[in-house]
Amino acid sequence: MTRCRLCGSEATASVVDLGATPPCESFLAADQLDRPEPAYPLHLRVCTDCWLAQIPPLITPEETFTQYAYFSSYSTSWVEHARTFVTDAAERLSLGPGAFVVEVASNDGYLLKHVRDRGIRCLGIEPSVNVGGAAREAGVPTLTAFLDPDTGAAVRAEHGPADLVVANNVYAHIPDVVGFTRGLRALVADEGWVSIEVQHLLTLIEENQYDTIYHEHFQYYTVASAIRALASGGLALVDVELLPTHGGSVRLWARPAEAAGEPGGRVADVLDREKAAGLQELSGYAEFSARVAKVRRDLLRFLIEAAERGETVVGYGAPGKGNTLLNHCGVRPDLLPYTVDRNPYKHGRFTPGTRIPILPPERIAADRPDYVLVLPWNLRAELVEQLSYVHEWGGRLVFPIPELSIVEVKR
Repeated sequence: MTRCRLCGSEATASVVDLGATPPCESFLAADQLDRPEPAYPLHLRVCTDCWLAQIPPLITPEETFTQYAYFSSYSTSWVEHARTFVTDAAERLSLGPGAFVVEVASNDGYLLKHVRDRGIRCLGIEPSVNVGGAAREAGVPTLTAFLDPDTGAAVRAEHGPADLVVANNVYAHIPDVVGFTRGLRALVADEGWVSIEVQHLLTLIEENQYDTIYHEHFQYYTVASAIRALASGGLALVDVELLPTHGGSVRLWARPAEAAGEPGGRVADVLDREKAAGLQELSGYAEFSARVAKVRRDLLRFLIEAAERGETVVGYGAPGKGNTLLNHCGVRPDLLPYTVDRNPYKHGRFTPGTRIPILPPERIAADRPDYVLVLPWNLRAELVEQLSYVHEWGGRLVFPIPELSIVEVKR
């Protein structure tokens, strides 16, 4: 990468180099196991002019999102998060039956179904054919497309401007951040609102959440860098909320620049926190690589020692973040014979790079392992409850991030 994709600067510095891995959602079918598997460098750098953290765009969104393995509705807590957001946004923005809400990267309709149920007109824009089809089957109007300025203008011409545009967990997934932001501006009414949720670089660094670095995440935002990104498309930040989702996210409330007015006090508060953490100077990133290396050593030590004691360790979940962790640590089926997942799409497939089988969740109760390595650690509270049954045979849960912890669960 020679230039920052936001400001064009050539002044970039290394944050952490995770080697080369396959794309994290490229799960393998059984008949693909004897074929070559491409791997791409996974090296996070930060621009020292605008402070946008980013990886090179070595794969295209079309390669990742035309057919996609992630269905949002399989996370109970995420669906509830979406329901709460819709309720609060409808009250905050006075959204009634005459309003129009668009969600970009709407996945399987997990959020817009709550909008529809309130009698509010809505439309999803989802590039993945398979998950967009699931949304339509659930009664959520969904357009199969990637957002760019032309798509935004076409939707506005056909459906009218949106009172609210929602973009949850997609602002990191697009290499053309300027074009995407202009697409958001094309969708939203001149007096409308844009709500964006994206992982916060502050918590990624502070909580050692390096497994959320993967090829479909092209950039990683502070509020300071998000302000510049929004401005590139004619939007201005009005308010922020810090959220616990995905280990620590930020909700950005933006409006067209001409309607925005002055930002609220929470924006200044978060900017102050980021500055205090050193995220607008290289010192804030200096120790991150060493802490990442410790996660790798601790997890491998645990798995090797468990194997030498004759104890069994299996995985729970097959999220993208888990595949970054497994590949970086070099975990193979000799140390983790399988993982399980609630998503039937993944059953019978294998994790990219590490070739670990993915099975239905019922396999854990059948095999009664000594430990369950929880790969979607960001759902800790939800999964401690879901997996409480492992206590029946004395099993324990293992969380690898932000540091290795072994948890005894009870009903």
